[in-house]
Amino acid sequence: MLGLLIGFATDSYNQLKSEVEHSAANVILLDRAMAHYGAEAAGVRDLIHRATASRIATIWPEGKFEPLRSDSAAAMAAAEAVQEKLRGLSPRTEAQRWLQSRALSLSAELAQTRWMLTAQADSALPTPLLTVLVFWLSVIFLSFALFAPRNATVLITLLVCALSVSGSIFLLLEMNSPFDGLIRISSAPMRDALVQLGK
Repeated sequence: MLGLLIGFATDSYNQLKSEVEHSAANVILLDRAMAHYGAEAAGVRDLIHRATASRIATIWPEGKFEPLRSDSAAAMAAAEAVQEKLRGLSPRTEAQRWLQSRALSLSAELAQTRWMLTAQADSALPTPLLTVLVFWLSVIFLSFALFAPRNATVLITLLVCALSVSGSIFLLLEMNSPFDGLIRISSAPMRDALVQLGK
């Protein structure tokens, strides 16, 4: 049971990590598309830079994640302003039309990923499931302690097993909150993308 839960939490963690890395790549691609578009897109590029910086500050503020802040009005307004500016561009050539279309596609994908991260970051392990799991494991260890002979080997074995199971539950809880705690998704891909913007 613990193995299945940890496997599920690991898959969820890896998926969120992959989405953050994918978002970072899309931000760079969006900025590069606007760089190729021409001087008319300078305002859009500046807005992309500010929206990315705002997003990083929202998700990783001083190392502490607050899920309710991840869809804050400022972050949503910045993302929507980028899309509005992209729609407001007036392409003069076929290449600019393609770049505008590509940029709109990338910004829509970024918006979708933002909402997915917001929805998935809040999905906590159900408390009843955790309660039943801890109760079940406690009963199992209590039954072992009742019927086992009392000697140092048995006590040390029970202690090591209890620590192992406790560590598994701790790992499960840590993997289930990927933007907070000891095991968290790094902001490095997004911060690296921010450094690349405007070049």
